[in-house]
This record gives sequence, structure tokens and C-alpha cells, in this order.
Amino acid sequence: MEKVTQKTKFKFPTEIVELPSKGLVYPKDNPLSSGKIEMKYMTAREEDILTNQNYIQKGVVLDKLIESLIVSKINYNDIVVGDKNALLIASRVLGYGKDYSFKGYSREEGIIKEFKIDLTTLKDKNLSKKDLIEVGVNEFNFELPHTKKVITFKLLTHGDEKLIEKEIAGQNKIRPNSNPEVSTRLKYTITSVDGDSEKKTIREFVDFQLLARDSKSLRDEIKRISPDVDLKYTGEDGEEDINIPINLNFFWPDA
Repeated sequence: MEKVTQKTKFKFPTEIVELPSKGLVYPKDNPLSSGKIEMKYMTAREEDILTNQNYIQKGVVLDKLIESLIVSKINYNDIVVGDKNALLIASRVLGYGKDYSFKGYSREEGIIKEFKIDLTTLKDKNLSKKDLIEVGVNEFNFELPHTKKVITFKLLTHGDEKLIEKEIAGQNKIRPNSNPEVSTRLKYTITSVDGDSEKKTIREFVDFQLLARDSKSLRDEIKRISPDVDLKYTGEDGEEDINIPINLNFFWPDA
């Protein structure tokens, strides 16, 4: 008699997470263009990820956690950073609930104290369609206020962030005292200078022509248009203005 092996499939409850970008920066054939991602509730398997020392040492533990919770068929490298932050908050809610306690400096009382926030009350900073050059294309226009050069730039994705980290690490090995964070990020963010999209042109422009004051204006514009989650705690009286810490303890206080 033929032996039959039965496999039991467990179905976990899921939730739909809306992305701050509304999916507007993704091509129409990309599943992320729906502006929504389906995520499952955290299980013991994800707790194993949170305590994986190899992941923690490499600094990839939170990304591994989010990837494990995503049910939708997407390429994680395609996700823009602001959308990833929304998934980070959703992961915490799906794992350990909406209430989060953290310590911070109370400007009103002048002491370090514990605060408690309902994470579901955090507001998304949504992408505005009017800022895009074209819906479905991750690209924006900006004229530098001092040199008047016309820049196009994009929102960085998770894939971009990995390339940036790798490049910075390489530069630091060659020049240990260098701090190429700002310039390297701009080289990946800028997509053209006065219509020229050659990578060599962009890199030389950032290194030799981009004025510090224009660089500051460009970074301010990037921050203005970028979709994200507002991670500020203001309190009921509106007096406090505290950055909500996002680290391993955000998911598991005993980790």
C-alpha cells in the first residue's frame, strides 16, 4: 500500500497595511502600486528572528523580521524607506500590540521619564501626487535656489540603502577618517542634473559643484515630499516633542 503523507497548513490572521506613499511611486505592474501590503501576525518563528545574534550583529534583524511578516508577493528591495517605516510600526502592533512604553527626556518636567503611546494613533505623512513628475515613476523635480540647476531625484529604496551602506563601508576602509554619508546618499538620490542622467556626471556634480547651501535646500525638499510615519510623541497637552525610539527593544523589551 502506498504511503500517503499529509501536510497540515496553518493559516494565520493577517492585516492590510496602507503605505504612506499610496503606491504612487511604484510602476503599475509592481504589486506595491496598490498602496497596500498584507502582513501576518507575529509568531514564535519571528521571535526567533528577533533574538538571532547573527542578524543583530549584521544590523539586519528588523528587515528580516518585516520580510518574514509580509504575505504579499513583493520585492522587499523595491520598498521606499518611508513605506518601510510604516511596515515597522505595523510589525510591532501585529506582534505585541498597540501600546508602547519608552523612556525620554521630558522638556516640561526636566527629567527622564516613561511615556506610553498607542502606536495606532501615529499619523502617516502621505506622498502628494502633485509633487511627482509622473504617477508610477519614482522621480521629482527641484531647481537649486543658488545655482539654478534643475535636479531630478528619487526616493531611496531598501535596495538603495543596502548599496549606500556597502559603498560607505568601502570608503571608510580606504579613508578611515572620512565621513561620506551626505555625499554618497545624494549620489544615489539624484537621477539627473540639467537633463544629464549619466552616473559619472551626477557623481562629479555632487563632489565638485554642489554648493553646501544648495545641498541643504535639496535635502530639505527631499524631507518635505518624502512619505513616512510621524514618529513624534507630543502628549495630550501638546507640550512634549519627543522622538519615539525604534530599536530591538521596540519589539521585545526583554530582548
